Amino acid sequence: MKFHITAPTALNAFSAYGEDFVRVGEQRYERNLIVTPERVLPWEAASFEALVEADFAPLLDLGIDILLLGTGPRQRFPHPRLTRALAAKRIGVEAMDLQAACRTYNILVVEERRVAAALLFA
Repeated sequence: MKFHITAPTALNAFSAYGEDFVRVGEQRYERNLIVTPERVLPWEAASFEALVEADFAPLLDLGIDILLLGTGPRQRFPHPRLTRALAAKRIGVEAMDLQAACRTYNILVVEERRVAAALLFA
């Protein structure tokens, strides 16, 4: 699906996504990544099945209130022990499929929420 952003913004937003890619602005990504309104970072998590607590460590100091965890082509839920450190910092975690995470992220950015999307393609 391709989005058309109607208001110019310097904040990162998803402009398109598919089963194996996302586009942030004009840049296409096909690997796991973390997107905040200000930054796009690689995410070294191997896959949903291989997630460990350490994979969530880069998200702790982003200054966010909400983490949207895009779990690939279908919605899956991580074990609570994996996101315990996020909960301790009062960061809410919402797990959803990758495409829903992109849509929800864009809405929350427009609402000026402190959000990040951590996206897994596998």
